[in-house]
Amino acid sequence: MTSVSGGAGGAGGAGGAGETGGAGELRRPLTVVPPGERGATRIADRVVAKVAGQAAREALGELPAAAAPPHASVVVHHGAARVRVHLELDYPCDIGARCGGVRRHVVERVGALVGMEVPEVAVQVERLHPATAYGTAQGRTR
Repeated sequence: MTSVSGGAGGAGGAGGAGETGGAGELRRPLTVVPPGERGATRIADRVVAKVAGQAAREALGELPAAAAPPHASVVVHHGAARVRVHLELDYPCDIGARCGGVRRHVVERVGALVGMEVPEVAVQVERLHPATAYGTAQGRTR
């Protein structure tokens, strides 16, 4: 108790300096982190992009035969990932519904696997692939 009352009363320059160090020592056990919990985890943008691209593939299901697999680019800032997904779809389909499904799945999977908030997923449809060969659905011949 004497060190606390001496520090609070300011009774002596040398005693006050020593007591500040003592107070630091009293606080030290509160800030000690177990060895298994020390450090930081940094996840590279390209890893988040891989997870987002895989999530887009999962959301789309089977792709048209000539379609390239979806790929993603990501910008991570302060623990939030802004994702841009590039994909190709079959046609005809409900493009808006398919893109909405991709957005929801990417947000869910990136959040679950990487632990990042995803405030924005921009889906860019690069190409539409017809479900049947051009002209065969119409019965046209040359």
